[in-house]
Amino acid sequence: MTDLSDEDNEIYFAVKFLGRVEVVRSEGIQILDEAFQSLKMPEKETTGKQQKSKVSLFLSMSGIDILEHKTKFMLYTCPLATVSFCAILSTTPKVFGFVAKHPAADMYHCYLFQSKTFAHLLVSIIGDAFRATNREQSLRGGGRDLIVEALRHKNKVLQRENSELRMRLSPSAD
Repeated sequence: MTDLSDEDNEIYFAVKFLGRVEVVRSEGIQILDEAFQSLKMPEKETTGKQQKSKVSLFLSMSGIDILEHKTKFMLYTCPLATVSFCAILSTTPKVFGFVAKHPAADMYHCYLFQSKTFAHLLVSIIGDAFRATNREQSLRGGGRDLIVEALRHKNKVLQRENSELRMRLSPSAD
């Protein structure tokens, strides 16, 4: 057994990358359907490299990385905190995708993939990782809130004690 932290653990799958489409909403199966339809339309300009290229989809507790399969060149990276929706297309069960918020701009992108064998598994794994990350963040955030509240309480107690000591000293100084 190795000594790896949770952030070092990752899993990857080789899948076909169908493309990335800017979308107007952050969630919903309809968004995936619309993005898939827009990729099928010939008037949309898509590069040959992105269209149905084989990629390695790396999933870790920190995010989803999409790498070109042969060269391992990073195409996209999406922190799990930015992922808002992940599902399989109901009309095409081999196609799945996820929606993620752009880290620097106020826009969302839908990433679509095709896998004959792993589509259901990947959607499940991405969902589990997303829930685990959110749970961990809420525990961390909740723990910080408790510490802040404890420090505020301790501060009030010390201020009250300080006031009482000042009152005791002021009559004796007279």
